[in-house]
Amino acid sequence: MKKFSLLILIAMLIVPLAAPLNSYGKGKADPDVELWNKLKPLDTTLSFLNTGAHPDDERSHLLAYLSRGLGIRTASLIANRGEGGQNEIGKELGNALGIIRSNEMKEASKVTGVEVFHLSQTTDDPIYDFGFSKSPEETLEKWGEELTYKRFIRRIRTYKPDILFPSFLNVESQHGHHRAINLLTRRAFEDAADPTVFPEQLEEGLSTWQVKKLYLPADSGNSTTSLQIGKYDPIYGMTYPQLGEKSRYLHKSQGMGEDIPAEPETVYLRLAKSVTEISNEENMFDGLAYDFKEIGSRLKSEHPGLSAKLTHLQKTLDKVIKQYPDRSQALKKAHVALKEVRHLQSKTEKSRLESKEKEDILFRLDVKEVQLTEVSKVASSLEVQTAVEDATLVQNGQTNVTVTMKNNGKQLLKDVHPALSLPEGWTVEESPKPFLLKSGESKTVEFTVTVPSDAEYFKPYDESSIQTKLSYSVGPAEVKQSYQTESTVAVLPDVSIQSDPTSLVVNTLDVPEEITVEAKVQNNTSGSLETSVELDIPDGWTAEPELKPVAFSEENETQTVTFTVSPSTEVNKGEFTIQPVVKANGKSLSTYVQKIDYAHINTSYYLQPAKVEGVAFDLKMPDNLKVGYIDSGFDKVADRLQGIGMDVTKLGPEDLKSGDLSQYDTIVTGVRAYLSREDLRNNNKRLLQYAEDGGHLVVQYNKPWDNWNSDSTAPYKLVIGQPSIEWRVTDETAEVHVQKPNHPLFNYPNTITEKDWSNWVQERGLYFPMEWDDRFETFVSMADPNEEPFDSGILMTDYGEGSYLYTNLVWYRQIQNQVPGGYRIFTNLVSYPFHDK
Repeated sequence: MKKFSLLILIAMLIVPLAAPLNSYGKGKADPDVELWNKLKPLDTTLSFLNTGAHPDDERSHLLAYLSRGLGIRTASLIANRGEGGQNEIGKELGNALGIIRSNEMKEASKVTGVEVFHLSQTTDDPIYDFGFSKSPEETLEKWGEELTYKRFIRRIRTYKPDILFPSFLNVESQHGHHRAINLLTRRAFEDAADPTVFPEQLEEGLSTWQVKKLYLPADSGNSTTSLQIGKYDPIYGMTYPQLGEKSRYLHKSQGMGEDIPAEPETVYLRLAKSVTEISNEENMFDGLAYDFKEIGSRLKSEHPGLSAKLTHLQKTLDKVIKQYPDRSQALKKAHVALKEVRHLQSKTEKSRLESKEKEDILFRLDVKEVQLTEVSKVASSLEVQTAVEDATLVQNGQTNVTVTMKNNGKQLLKDVHPALSLPEGWTVEESPKPFLLKSGESKTVEFTVTVPSDAEYFKPYDESSIQTKLSYSVGPAEVKQSYQTESTVAVLPDVSIQSDPTSLVVNTLDVPEEITVEAKVQNNTSGSLETSVELDIPDGWTAEPELKPVAFSEENETQTVTFTVSPSTEVNKGEFTIQPVVKANGKSLSTYVQKIDYAHINTSYYLQPAKVEGVAFDLKMPDNLKVGYIDSGFDKVADRLQGIGMDVTKLGPEDLKSGDLSQYDTIVTGVRAYLSREDLRNNNKRLLQYAEDGGHLVVQYNKPWDNWNSDSTAPYKLVIGQPSIEWRVTDETAEVHVQKPNHPLFNYPNTITEKDWSNWVQERGLYFPMEWDDRFETFVSMADPNEEPFDSGILMTDYGEGSYLYTNLVWYRQIQNQVPGGYRIFTNLVSYPFHDK
């Protein structure tokens, strides 16, 4: 009997939601997903806001169910741009990676019908992904707590959600960024409604907003309610969790998304705060007015007239939904509903409702006006294409914009009026007069746009510079629509520059006589251009040539200028820059334009200073040291070591399988190489034999699930710590205690001092070993504030005739960010075979 009941329950959970009337099954092969996406939100007046720290923190399964399944207005509020992560599809890191991840989230959210907001607003914003943090306090200190919270409250007061839901809990096992957002979300429940909190926002025109419910993630044991979200939807041909995974696949730079079966799925929620009077709620929406009918019923006794009009409006909205899949009828009904909404807005504004109640209803009417406009956009079948002749613009430049409109629908569109929306200061000739657009008819309008001399350069998180604004009328109501350009419009410098190298280390113990610096320059103007290129170099240095004329004949033409730079006889220790400068059109330009171009996201650009970032310090290296490096693809350590003159050879599959490993004094494995290099895993025994025969094997950090066998990957037992949050030192300034200061690791070839542990970036180490064989020696001790220290940052053991060293300290971050101590200490680690020669 129990088995039978379970089968019945499972069947109920995967039964599709009630299909819309006039189902697409009647004479139509495929569902009109685009139309249904716009119709379903007319069913409810509720809004839901999910909060998180990074792109991909959104609860995709739940959001897909709420947005696509129930039609609830749904959004994700994300703090930063994910700049601190790794990139699984390219070489972009830092801000360039943040641009990718932001655009991936934008595309992912189109699948689930979710709006996306970020607290971070620019590429140099203080709210950034600075790496792993253990506490909300550290996170908010670095982001700036007041700034972060002010933006958080502003977004709530603007979006006006009924329900708040952070993706993660504020518990010690969570990332500090996640914990910070949970903390702010809980605090904002009351503060967004408090006029004494950021009162300047009210002076700017915002009003306070009272969220109705705050839910937290829960499990079956501590939940107050749950949602069965694993339902199959015939419109999408999949369940809502599957739809959520479809969106997650678009987070390609993070390797997200997985294929999941169609099966029941329950989301458990715990009600943390509420202003409703429901004592024992049965579902998340208890105590909330789900639609205009329920809003009207609450007004029936004191405002019967308005109550009746709100109830009637919901009936009208329901009629619009019922037109599915008939676009023509949905269009006509949507415009009728628009007229009713606008009339009701006026009535509500003039009513004697209490101010907050009036504000609430007007807001929901405004939302419905926007949603009906979106219905019209799709149901009209009006195809609008905005082609920009030259999408990469310059100051004082011009471009032609062609707007093509085709009425693929059945309804006559009246008073069609296309225009361009441009930034302040940009100019365009007057728009054409309104016209009719019959069914099947096309019309093309051309504009010439002029960019001012002081136009701002492209900013990746700003709105598009050129958009088409188009209005038209159907029946009793006019709508105004917005359409994006086919390609990304970007104002770029007249000439952009890319320097090679972009980073430079000068060993003050062996200063090179000459350094080659190349400047690759590109003409971004529309025609011929006369320029000159020179280098801005440190005092006492020289460059040959001093100045190089460069003439361009066409747009996008590139030329490379090679300079020979000679450092002064005495190079000062510390940081320095070499900056290429182009003189063009009376401007001094020195900007590198990094194009970010992937098929799954819109093209974007990251503009940054074009310069060689240098650092000079003492670095000793033993003569004749020969290093083999097993590159993982996750770090650039081998390239940087080659850059300082170390003899480093990258080892390929054939080298590991049958090459002569004995020719190398030291072999180094890259970060997480046991994950990315199958040939390393297959030939690990050969590497251990190399060490046993007299070689020195240095292994950089791996995660415990990176194909790491605690008993056999290293020569002796070595267990990598997990959960990861407990086995890392995230404070890059954490004090380091060297346990064996007289050991060769800290004295050969460089004498390591406290200064070498200074100015580290992001963190000290992660995935510290939690257990190891007694034959391993420990060398350093460090800890985050108020925590017990870890001794396993560097572990080494003699092994046969050679040695094996495992280190989870983040050398790759230090070396790639040109931290002198990172170079000096790591050089000692790989030079160990020479310490007694």
